[in-house]
Amino acid sequence: MASEQPTLAPPDPMTLWEGGEDPVAGQGDALLRVRDLDAAYGKVQILHDVSITVHRAEVVSIIGPNGAGKSTVLKSVIGLLKPRAGEIDLAGMPIGGLRPDQIVRHGLGYVPQGRIVFREMTVVENLEMGAYSVKDKSRLRPLMDDVFAIFPRLAERRRQMAGTMSGGEQQMLAMGRALMGEPRLILMDEPSLGLAPRFVEQVFERIGELKRAGMTMLIVEQNAVKALSISDRGYVLELGRNRFTGSGAALLADPRVRRLYLGG
Repeated sequence: MASEQPTLAPPDPMTLWEGGEDPVAGQGDALLRVRDLDAAYGKVQILHDVSITVHRAEVVSIIGPNGAGKSTVLKSVIGLLKPRAGEIDLAGMPIGGLRPDQIVRHGLGYVPQGRIVFREMTVVENLEMGAYSVKDKSRLRPLMDDVFAIFPRLAERRRQMAGTMSGGEQQMLAMGRALMGEPRLILMDEPSLGLAPRFVEQVFERIGELKRAGMTMLIVEQNAVKALSISDRGYVLELGRNRFTGSGAALLADPRVRRLYLGG
């Protein structure tokens, strides 16, 4: 008879880990595992042995100062940057080094930084572009209806050219387009960047709705307080390395994190 694997107790929700240890790496139903990731732009190495785990139905945030390598993690996961070393697994399948279109077909959605939309296309046409990997085209209408239920403003502007919409509306469109691919996990890169305060609130309200619906999300965000407030867990990067990790509540409460990264 095979010996049973020990069951690991979940970490204390108010415990904070410092350094490269990822306390949940071997626990639970992990959808995404990033292990010892190194990444570089040319000869300039940005990430050094970064490890991040995202379990199913979790919201996980990556925070840290500018230049810490936060967006580089997402670009490595989605395939826009080929890792120099390390492993990236999605539901146990290695995806490090695959092309972005291949990775999307395996269930990743990506909301890039900068509200990138097809400006000369309507809202509906942008959403349809997000569903290019959906094989069953009869799914397009119910998928679009789901997006309109989460983002009513998009439903009101369904025939409007994306380039004529406000920045907040374009960000909602970019998020809706990612949802059209029926992703298992959505990567969001700075979803509130450059938005007016009222749209920042609306974007985070929509992220909260997705969380309540069970969507798994990995978010890079400069508005660290907002991000950690809705996150199950978070990772703090500094100079391309893991610095702290813990629950969103633990990171918000820790005086070192507040002083160095939250402005408090």
